[in-house]
Amino acid sequence: MRFDILDEVSARLPGFPIVLHGASSVIPEMVEKINKYGGAMPGAIGIPEDMLRQAAKSAVCKINIDSDLRLAMTATIREHFALNPADFDPRQYLKPARSAIKDMVKRKIVNVLGCSNKA
Repeated sequence: MRFDILDEVSARLPGFPIVLHGASSVIPEMVEKINKYGGAMPGAIGIPEDMLRQAAKSAVCKINIDSDLRLAMTATIREHFALNPADFDPRQYLKPARSAIKDMVKRKIVNVLGCSNKA
């Protein structure tokens, strides 16, 4: 991430909102779980969370992390099907998948984006 450019934009356009697109961390544990249960994501990487924390302290007002949410959901669903091959009711695998997304959102809000209790 080019913090020098973020700083320059902030200096030239004070208060201008900046959005980071494609800023998921691609958390290794999620990729490992996906691959363990039949996925194929070799070498998947993202933006380190410490860099996202730093960006959140700058002029960046929105950080898009959709891939991390999709990874959490996919990893959980793949694991569920591997461990429970007879399940076919979406409620059986979507409930833990939704919980995984909630956990990921909480992790990002509290530990990465620094926006806990700011709504």
